[in-house]
Amino acid sequence: MKLYGIKNCDTVKKARKWLDENGVDYQFHDFKKDGLTADMLSGWQDQLGWEPLVNRRGTTWRRLPESVRDSMEAQSAHDAMLDNPSLIKRPVVEASDGVSVGFNAEEWAARFL
Repeated sequence: MKLYGIKNCDTVKKARKWLDENGVDYQFHDFKKDGLTADMLSGWQDQLGWEPLVNRRGTTWRRLPESVRDSMEAQSAHDAMLDNPSLIKRPVVEASDGVSVGFNAEEWAARFL
């Protein structure tokens, strides 16, 4: 399993703590430190669509011009997430059963334990 996110993100911290406490083996990839490629993002968008990947609750979203937010579609979302990895909802998880985004302890227990 590979966990993608930003080291200082509270949700990523909770997810990593949960994985550690439950003995789930994973690799962590920090968007800011380790980078984000167009191919990586395209793969997630192919599996999930672009909408679940965009974090509309964060400051990065609110800082985007209203015209960009209102007209966002797959390609513009892809470009915006590449330019601003903080715009991606976190964590993104690649596991044997597919890709998911976000952290929910109950869902993860059913999925990974």
